[in-house]
Amino acid sequence: MGNNLEKRLNKFISESGFCSRRAADKLIEQNRVTINGEHPELGTKVLPGDKVFVDGKPIKASEENKSDRIYIAYHKPIGITCTTERHVKGNIIDAIRHKERIFPIGRLDKPSEGLIFLTSDGDIVNKILRAENAHDKEYIVTVDTPVSERFIERMSRGVPILGTITKPCKVMVKSRFVFTIILTQGLNRQIRRMCEYLGYEVTKLKRSRIMSVELGNLKPGQWRDLTAKEMQEINHSVADSHKTASNTAQPKPDKSDIKPTGDNQNSNDKVRYENPKAVKNEVKKETPTTRKKLSLNKK
Repeated sequence: MGNNLEKRLNKFISESGFCSRRAADKLIEQNRVTINGEHPELGTKVLPGDKVFVDGKPIKASEENKSDRIYIAYHKPIGITCTTERHVKGNIIDAIRHKERIFPIGRLDKPSEGLIFLTSDGDIVNKILRAENAHDKEYIVTVDTPVSERFIERMSRGVPILGTITKPCKVMVKSRFVFTIILTQGLNRQIRRMCEYLGYEVTKLKRSRIMSVELGNLKPGQWRDLTAKEMQEINHSVADSHKTASNTAQPKPDKSDIKPTGDNQNSNDKVRYENPKAVKNEVKKETPTTRKKLSLNKK
């Protein structure tokens, strides 16, 4: 049995408030972390009395009392990049200019806007990211052509992208060109890829809710502290995050139906998966001249 005072290095760093566990692993891999003057391997345990440094700066053990931790909700504007790398123009840290060291929980694409959490608590970052497939994220999406009934049905049922099929989700019409979608997963550029597969282009995307926290009246660029009630609900939601960590596998699409196409099939940002049967039989039916338009007045 291991010493109960031992702590994995990435956990030790994240609980200090320096960064998330995922970011800590990268620092370790880049040999930017030392324990007692030696470069450790991933999975190394920290013992009481060990001296841990990142880039030559000491990392202090976390306190059990986290009353000084920062938890904020931010309305990320379009054009801001969710990175803590200060050399990146338009990075989220310079945009917020918080007096404490904070980092984002997850990310929101540069062309998108809306709600994102930032914190100085590396431990909760890990818990939320591990529980990502178990909590809701709601988006308001504007597309380039009128939304059809078939489009809503296909989006709700699941769409083959990135070698998998998206989970069933709730999609509702908001207006002629706008719909809302609630996801419980976070594939790379998921909504944009789903729409593209069905012949639509996203012209605006805003995240309006994460779990029980609403964007509300926050204007682009504004932020606020999360309330005690919101933090209580978030902590309750991620209390069993370890149970969801291994439950993230997605169903694979039928290889006979789906093939990757695009200028660069090795680039995640450019790969498109097209289903020849579905595209031919469904997307082509939904051209601007033939697409059945929703009647917004329908009761």
